[in-house]
Amino acid sequence: MRLPTTIRAPRRAPLLQVVKSAVATIAAWLIAGWLVQGPPPVFAAIAALLVVQPSLNQSLTRAAERSVGVILGVLIASALGIAFGSSVWVVLGAAAVAIVAAWALRMTPTTSNQVAISAILVLALGTATPGYAVDRILETLIGAAIGFVVNLAIVPPVAIGPARTRVDALGAELAAAMERLADALQETRTRAQLEELLLQARLLRPMVAGATDALGDADESLTFNPLGRRHRDELARARATLDALSPIVTQLIGMTRAVYDRYDPSVASEPAVRAIANQLRRAAHDTRVRAADTAREAADEPPALTRPLQVTAPSPAHWVLIGSLLVDLRRIHESLGEPD
Repeated sequence: MRLPTTIRAPRRAPLLQVVKSAVATIAAWLIAGWLVQGPPPVFAAIAALLVVQPSLNQSLTRAAERSVGVILGVLIASALGIAFGSSVWVVLGAAAVAIVAAWALRMTPTTSNQVAISAILVLALGTATPGYAVDRILETLIGAAIGFVVNLAIVPPVAIGPARTRVDALGAELAAAMERLADALQETRTRAQLEELLLQARLLRPMVAGATDALGDADESLTFNPLGRRHRDELARARATLDALSPIVTQLIGMTRAVYDRYDPSVASEPAVRAIANQLRRAAHDTRVRAADTAREAADEPPALTRPLQVTAPSPAHWVLIGSLLVDLRRIHESLGEPD
């Protein structure tokens, strides 16, 4: 039997992230234990550990969620503990009340869980007194602040590299897909080969989605980041490239589907089809140049797709396919930004 989920992640978290989490946890324990006398500073250590996130924006969000959740959970636990004591039933009741209160306040799942966890910890590990509740809240605030400061001070995370890699990979695969379609227009293809060609073209859509998500992560990683200003231009270039390539993906999938639906071995003999194939190779060249610009490489080669293709009337047997290809090719031409 196979488990529906796995405990292993697709890839390891960066080692630096692990180091920062360890430093924040240790620092929170020592500092909070020194500032707030009493039981071991468990709340501070947990808060620091949870606040260290892949981006400063996420760290700030998690700090707010953790702090609000602890404050509400501690208040609920303290009120019930003072009123009814610290028996098992009171602990269970406090957990239920915390969950319902978080639901009523429409809190996020993370905050809701934190409310219940804090209520349970206060009644199970401590004493239901106002002083104890205040100390645990102070611990949490100290731990959250330390976690954010550690994440800020030790190489603030910037996710621009993975985003640029995704956009560059999309440009390279899009150019390769154009060349595969050009080959299919000039050489005889079987039905199975055409199905594979269409499948490969459709796989460009998940690459667009992945690049879009990566750019979103990169943008978030620059929020509140002191290193953000130097990377903003790079992120803007990557986003502009993705904006240019995304409609080309749609057009290329349309062209590939048209070839798949209306393919005839004799289509390769059409002069217009051979010209379209040549234009696709030129468009592939220009797509690679655009992707190279995203990576800040020198793109000294001039654009190959310099003007729209002009063709004479095709044969009656192929005019629908050729007309469809020409419309999409013109749109690709416009998306690459070349003048008519």
